[in-house]
Amino acid sequence: MHVAAMAALALAGAVAIGGCGGYDGTSAGGIHAPAVSARPMAPGGSTPPTPGNPPTPTGPTSGWGPGMWSDNGGSSMMGGAPGSWGPGMMGAGMRGNWWLAGNGNRVRTLDQARQRATVFADRLGLKVGEIMQFSRNFYAELQTPQGRLATEVLVNPADGAVQIEYGPAMMWNTDYGMRYGSRSTARIPAAQARTLAQQWLHDHGSTLTAGDPEPYPGYYTLHTLRSGKITGMLSVNSSTGQVWYHSWHGTYIATSPR
Repeated sequence: MHVAAMAALALAGAVAIGGCGGYDGTSAGGIHAPAVSARPMAPGGSTPPTPGNPPTPTGPTSGWGPGMWSDNGGSSMMGGAPGSWGPGMMGAGMRGNWWLAGNGNRVRTLDQARQRATVFADRLGLKVGEIMQFSRNFYAELQTPQGRLATEVLVNPADGAVQIEYGPAMMWNTDYGMRYGSRSTARIPAAQARTLAQQWLHDHGSTLTAGDPEPYPGYYTLHTLRSGKITGMLSVNSSTGQVWYHSWHGTYIATSPR
């Protein structure tokens, strides 16, 4: 299948509620990654898992990647070379790959996760900031050399594979995601993003609170907190106010500072 057609198929499989670029509440592998507005429900939406109580994964490697990768390590959704965005898909100028093959070594510590994330970040001319460990994966924020937040990645604890995080980083990021080069206007300031995130949590019956918004190209990511302690995270689209809860991490374990 032509790369552009594969891209269209991938986007069709991740249809936004209201056309904003998010999953409709289900994905392969039994992992749910809902993208909904600040209202309790949106047309065509489905009820997301309760924040702080993510669903049990049924996909490979404890929920690593919602059915995206084929057995040979390539992207079964995207086609082309393993993990490559491909010029036919993203247009000229998209740098590097969005996936780094694992080296076969288990990643058990925050330092090991940082080492793997750094190999990936070097491809894009970025540096690694905060690293977080969850029961299903390691999470890393990538920054520009000037310290601006650029994108978010996941490190597979089973073999050290690294990929652009699915969800907002893949679908909303206007510099390093599938919306590369878009000119969406950031209409939502940070304070409003936090209000929208808190309202979303309240509307979904959660007693968690939203932390400080961290600005990425096209969206904000916020920690979710219980009694001031991190439990997980969610993101708010800076153009639409759409909220996407990161339900793929599992239980929060630890953080390594920037």
